[in-house]
Amino acid sequence: MTLAQHYDEIAKCNRCGFCQSACPIFRASGNEAGVARGRLALLRAVVEERLDLTPEIEAPLFNCLLCGACTANCFPAIETTELLVTARAKYLEIHGRKTIHRLLFDHLLPYPRRLHLAARAVALGKISRLSDVARALGLLRFLGRDLHRAEAMLPRIPLNPLRRRIKPGPQPGSGKKLHIAYFVGCGVDVIGQEAGLATLRSLKRHAKIVHLLDNGCCGLPAWSYGDLDAARNLAARNLKVLAPQKFDAIVSDCASCAAFLKSYPKLFDKNDPNMPLAEAVAAKAVDIVAFLADKKPGPKVPEKPLLVTYHDPCHAVRGQGLTTEPRAILEKLPGIEYRELPEADWCCGGAGSYALANYDLSQQVLERKMQNVKKTGADLLVTACPACVMQLSYGVTHHGLDTRVCHISQVVDASF
Repeated sequence: MTLAQHYDEIAKCNRCGFCQSACPIFRASGNEAGVARGRLALLRAVVEERLDLTPEIEAPLFNCLLCGACTANCFPAIETTELLVTARAKYLEIHGRKTIHRLLFDHLLPYPRRLHLAARAVALGKISRLSDVARALGLLRFLGRDLHRAEAMLPRIPLNPLRRRIKPGPQPGSGKKLHIAYFVGCGVDVIGQEAGLATLRSLKRHAKIVHLLDNGCCGLPAWSYGDLDAARNLAARNLKVLAPQKFDAIVSDCASCAAFLKSYPKLFDKNDPNMPLAEAVAAKAVDIVAFLADKKPGPKVPEKPLLVTYHDPCHAVRGQGLTTEPRAILEKLPGIEYRELPEADWCCGGAGSYALANYDLSQQVLERKMQNVKKTGADLLVTACPACVMQLSYGVTHHGLDTRVCHISQVVDASF
């Protein structure tokens, strides 16, 4: 649908301002153009031809985190995220894509092997400190306005990705009947490998066979940017990987991947030959949090009791409605005292690659999250999204906290 076809939805905004109290960007900037009410006013003006999609309104179109908090606090529940993605797509149609996005969406993310090579180059750059030199000289700016600063947030990257350490294919488990596909997100594959290994071990405890997929990027980064053709292409490639197999469930330990797999049908026209498989994949997609929620933990108790808190990834809490499940998992683990994190469902500012173009806003949102983490006094800050793990890890290091950040799969696996 075009932006004009969404006019009735846009016009539902009665400018009440309830979105202001929930929007991390508005709370950080105080800018009316940075909250759903202001963004929707801009979109209405565009549809009514009172305003053109010029570069002057690129910032309010693209600096939204797409966290969905506005919709959750909106009486008519306007899907601002969907509307902004539609507007971004129209903007790209007029102004074209940036070099970094053409590189990522067309030549890197569709091909896991290429992504692995690129990750290895980044890892070597970190080890040799060449990345520090490149950052100091401003050589990374062409890849993103704020990449020269955001690059410092990256942890040391392992030289070999998860799917070089463990070859994709069927992995025998100790379960009795389940055949599970493990959809490996890009973040877990190249950065959060310990979380991936913990997830794989957990899946093998409950499944007869775990198929470690040789999938590519789920397509969410492209969709979020408004590059709908690239998102469709990435999804279609993954459907081909999943097509020959009969799985009981398709599990991902990235909340963003899991949520987007469930959204695959929205990418295709009802007459598209990919639609039946997209619907089948969406029906079988499961977040690791939902998968583990009814499973018994192991008996192993940590050497000392741990005070644990939890951050809700946006694509888990609002994208999938997973609120009680992660808390139930943590509360039943031995040797753990759970303490609720204030504003646990507020975005941490990670939002995938958000900091590449919006570093300052990302850090302002993260600052609020870190102040809440300090209030808990937690030993362990747990979440279920690799992008959140990276953002929160940078936050606790930057603030000098003793809190350790990890994926919920790692906490569950540590009990065995």
